[in-house]
Amino acid sequence: MAEKARGGSGKKISRERIDILFHHAREWAHDDMELARRCILLARRIAMKHRIRIPRRYRRQFCRSCHVYLIPGHTSRVRIQHGKVIVTCLECRSIRRYPVVKQNIR
Repeated sequence: MAEKARGGSGKKISRERIDILFHHAREWAHDDMELARRCILLARRIAMKHRIRIPRRYRRQFCRSCHVYLIPGHTSRVRIQHGKVIVTCLECRSIRRYPVVKQNIR
């Protein structure tokens, strides 16, 4: 028998849960890093199960290697060099590079 098709409401609920989990991770990142890491892992698991992408604003807030919530100056180092933003996780020393994009000011 084929797997039951998931409707659009399941994806909407999962997006809301991901928002809630990242909100809690941000709150707990200063006090309990393991609890914040657990929230990020749960959010990733929900996204994978329902096959939705984690929004960009959340993808850049955690380390993809060790899943720690990145706080500039506390758990990460942020530098700008040669047109790129370089984010280094201070827990596992992994490096992510993002291009600097100019915004049109009108």
